[in-house]
Amino acid sequence: METQKLFIGLDIHKKSWSVDIRTDLFHHKYFTQPPEPTALEKYVDTHFPNYEVHLTYEAGCCGFSAARYFLNLSWKVTVVNPADVPTSDKQNYQKTDKIDAKNLSKQLSVNNLKAIYIPTESDDFIRCLIRQRNMIVKQKRTVKNRIKSFLLFMGTKIPDEFDNANWSKDFLNWLCEQYQDEKMGKLTLASQLKILEVLQSEYLQIANELRSYYRQHERELYYLLKSVPGVGGYLASVLIAELGDFSRFKNEQHLSSYVGLVPGIYASGGDEKVLGITPRCNALLRSYLIEAAWVAVRLDPEMQLYFRKHQGKKQQVIILKIAHKLIKKIFAVVKRKTPYEVNISVIKSA
Repeated sequence: METQKLFIGLDIHKKSWSVDIRTDLFHHKYFTQPPEPTALEKYVDTHFPNYEVHLTYEAGCCGFSAARYFLNLSWKVTVVNPADVPTSDKQNYQKTDKIDAKNLSKQLSVNNLKAIYIPTESDDFIRCLIRQRNMIVKQKRTVKNRIKSFLLFMGTKIPDEFDNANWSKDFLNWLCEQYQDEKMGKLTLASQLKILEVLQSEYLQIANELRSYYRQHERELYYLLKSVPGVGGYLASVLIAELGDFSRFKNEQHLSSYVGLVPGIYASGGDEKVLGITPRCNALLRSYLIEAAWVAVRLDPEMQLYFRKHQGKKQQVIILKIAHKLIKKIFAVVKRKTPYEVNISVIKSA
């Protein structure tokens, strides 16, 4: 006899879960339940004890904890990108939790859903830490702008040698010396500088902790990635955390598409338009790789040669292409498990 199969579509929210259940023969039931995986486990064990259970839900603010719980029960779990769930035009005008759950179970039953990668709990914690550091970067920028706005409002001119994006120790010392005769002005500036100091300390500590963690737990992969010009210790840590298992990528094009370093294309009826860089991306990782591409141009003779050949074009376009080449080099290094070496033949033939 064929294995009996159960298909469950979940629409997950903070306060409740919408559940739609169907078997391989018929639709069973729709209901709502508290947001507890144990309640669904108990229901399935009671009503469908010998079924092969398939479950799906859309990735969102509730993360992957539910997926990991059900995977531990040996259920087959598919987490999907909400944008990739097939829908009818009618669902653009009629959208409810019930409709969404029913559509998910139906699409799952006909094997019409493409799963996304489910990270481990440890990987999720590290990703949250990386996003925390990225938020600190934005907060630092905000505090610096507030300090400059305060100086401008009070009519205090910043010396020309300090009036740039880089805040040196000399500039910070100069700030500390301002408004010595005005107690309230001094306190205002001192308060803002204290906030900046705390943020800077957290910014450095998180990066150091991440580098230390991967030097211990992923030493070989960490140093393989660091061998690529433009990839420092922190970016190597981000790549390992964000990409997880590199073997899940079939080829370098698959990895580039995941990061978002491929163009959007519209082709129909013989007409083709390149729509620019795709909006589907890992936004944080893509921004880091674009920054790393500028470093790679300075350090890698092969990248320098490529940059020179394309001089005259928009620098933004060139640097995106270099970032694409960089992710290809990263994939090759990891796949071959050999450190990066400059291609001398390419440089000599130029």
